[in-house]
Amino acid sequence: MTNSSTTPTRSAWTGMVAVDDTALAVTDTGGPGVPVVYLNGQFATQGYWRRVIADLGTGWRHLTYDERARGRRSKRSADYSFEAAVRDVDAVLAARGVDRALLVGWSYGAVVGAHWANRNPDRTVGAVLVDGAYPYDWLDDAMEQRIRKLFRRMGWFTPLLRPTGLTPRMSVDQQADSNIELGRLSRERELGPVLDGITVPVRYVLASGTSLGSRGDEQEVIRASLGAVTSRNANIRISAKVGSNHGALLRKDFRAIADAVREVAALDQQQG
Repeated sequence: MTNSSTTPTRSAWTGMVAVDDTALAVTDTGGPGVPVVYLNGQFATQGYWRRVIADLGTGWRHLTYDERARGRRSKRSADYSFEAAVRDVDAVLAARGVDRALLVGWSYGAVVGAHWANRNPDRTVGAVLVDGAYPYDWLDDAMEQRIRKLFRRMGWFTPLLRPTGLTPRMSVDQQADSNIELGRLSRERELGPVLDGITVPVRYVLASGTSLGSRGDEQEVIRASLGAVTSRNANIRISAKVGSNHGALLRKDFRAIADAVREVAALDQQQG
């Protein structure tokens, strides 16, 4: 896959990228291929993408990073807001000299990717949004209390896993606040206009069934909200709906994600 942007070829690199009051652990495979930046789930790490990256292979330039206080090396911050997460995309791309990239975001990262693509159409090859960025009003007072209760319940063991990088170095309140902010940003009146305004190719890969903290068919109802989006914006399509649930998707159905990346890149080349 040749590079459709003007980004120069770079050597492979792993290191820290400073942004605001913190620093992020970044990995850049380098090479002349299309730059693909991977946006993690809310408390996940860059390692989750290894199967997708392996399936795509060395013809692409893969950029992964751990968000603030995630993983073993990214530093803590005074700001874990959504806007900080969007700024971090800019910081990583600027530090690695990438002018234009294809975004792949899972869960929380899908919402980050949708906002970034909306704000930066000239810098976006396209986006693959993996079981996230659904415009649906799933947050109410009762759900907010469920979220806070869930994180308090997990609070006794998450510190034990922090040295492994499997849980974030954030307090349970900070984690709950981040999840609640995501709920507010996912409301139809908030996320709907963002998706409607996207002018680059976007492909969704949908999971099936439940996710952590969901009940019954809640997740399937949320996913169904995408139908109104695809009917309004011809740039947005569903590439695949797979059998895995939200948590297992990157592990079991990585090929569907890699195929969606190839589809978006091919569309960009056709348009270019």
